[in-house]
Amino acid sequence: MPTVKPSTVLGRQLGDELKRFREAAGVSMAQAAEALDCTKGKISRIENGHVPVRSPDLIALMQAYRVEEPESRVRLMALARRANRRRREGWWHPYTSVLSDTYVDQIEMEAICAGIRTYQVQLVPGLLQTEEYGRAVTVASRAWQTPEEIDQFVRVRLTRQERLAGESPIEYWAVLAEGVLHQQVGGTDVMRAQLHHLLAMAQRPNVTIQVLPFSRGAHSSMYGPYLLLTFPQMASLDLVLTEAPAGNIWMERETEVACYRALFDHARMAALPPPESLALIQRVAKEYRS
Repeated sequence: MPTVKPSTVLGRQLGDELKRFREAAGVSMAQAAEALDCTKGKISRIENGHVPVRSPDLIALMQAYRVEEPESRVRLMALARRANRRRREGWWHPYTSVLSDTYVDQIEMEAICAGIRTYQVQLVPGLLQTEEYGRAVTVASRAWQTPEEIDQFVRVRLTRQERLAGESPIEYWAVLAEGVLHQQVGGTDVMRAQLHHLLAMAQRPNVTIQVLPFSRGAHSSMYGPYLLLTFPQMASLDLVLTEAPAGNIWMERETEVACYRALFDHARMAALPPPESLALIQRVAKEYRS
């Protein structure tokens, strides 16, 4: 059986946070290497997320970096466990044959993030899709050929939506271009049900939905869809996922993430306020009559 590598995104998250603790403590890479009795190259690879961090090494690094706050130690240990966890241990393992590495990374990051902000140009975002809408999108993508593959991918998407419910749901904020409401996916019945589903989801206290109308004209987010994942306590660990037909791309540099934070802020300010957005969704839903 081939070895399944740990999530590189989670590994870089852990490495980035360890680097910040090291620098805050004034510890050089040489001193960190001495604490682990290893080379500076290994410390560099840890901080870049290229190698997993074993629990004894993490404990030694936290001691060397004087990480004494219990909450910080628990967070680092939890992140290390997730980063080192084999993907076969996740609920999604039975479906890995129909999931890309980037999509698996996305599922893992959704499991630990505190919030998601997304802008969508033409499609209802996955976490807000009905089963019928999601199936129509999956079939149209032509990425999955057999009915079994399509069923599996749709099942994964529906399971992901559980992050919007439960005891610790994520804060979810979606700005939809008005075209999302008019792009007929799956036919009029599917669209009507999907728009009503948006109205129902928007009633949840952790879900905000806005519509950016055609009348706003050109705006800074019109070049493509993206997701901004935010994390508790450490804004410096926020991530951006840009969506493209050839494959989604993670962006982790602070300058890149800051750019998308500004893009989303511009999009939400240009969009209709939530009450007006829901009124528009309601009007469009009435247009989809049998």
